Amino acid sequence: MALRINDTIPDLTVETDQGSFSLHDWIGDSWAILFSHPKDFTPVCTTEFGAVAQLADEWEKRGTKVIGVSVDGVEDHKKWKADIEKVGGAKAGFPIIADDGLAVSKAFDMLPAEAYLPDGRTPNDSATVRSVFIIAPDKTLKLSMTYPMNVGRNFAEVLRALDGLQTAAKHTVATPANWQVGQDVVIPATVSEEDAKTKFGQFDTVLPYLRMAKLPQ
Repeated sequence: MALRINDTIPDLTVETDQGSFSLHDWIGDSWAILFSHPKDFTPVCTTEFGAVAQLADEWEKRGTKVIGVSVDGVEDHKKWKADIEKVGGAKAGFPIIADDGLAVSKAFDMLPAEAYLPDGRTPNDSATVRSVFIIAPDKTLKLSMTYPMNVGRNFAEVLRALDGLQTAAKHTVATPANWQVGQDVVIPATVSEEDAKTKFGQFDTVLPYLRMAKLPQ
């Protein structure tokens, strides 16, 4: 069954290089990002994990926990972290789920229910385990992105999307294309003209259905 936006994520008990825990318990009252990879010790994935490690302060500023997933075991994850830290030049303090049984990959609809890991497998056997999931404190999925194995993920965009989601949740607004923190936001069409004036003061009616405003102080 597909996992869609606003669905509650499965509350799986996962084994990681930092111990076992329930995903829901681990998220707690935070925002969370789960990013998945088809295999340890692969070139593009190593650079991506390094990029996540470099952004530790940015995740913390946003009250967001990050957790990796790879379809190898705990001992491989522990060894791989040395490579990740060498490439990223930063400590990889986040946990990595050992999804060698594919429970997470299947529950998050990255692999079909009948998928298995053959002997002598390569990353191609789990190529679609290349996704980013942003999860709200209420444990619902708010965003997902899936990349091919030959294109590294842009974690600046993940941060931008996280900022947009958090701003939208806090202020009940939407954000336009290419939005960055500090720029004008979109007033939802469900907000009346009177309520928009009360909340935002002045705003710009670009089109009858597109109203832009600065966030209230």
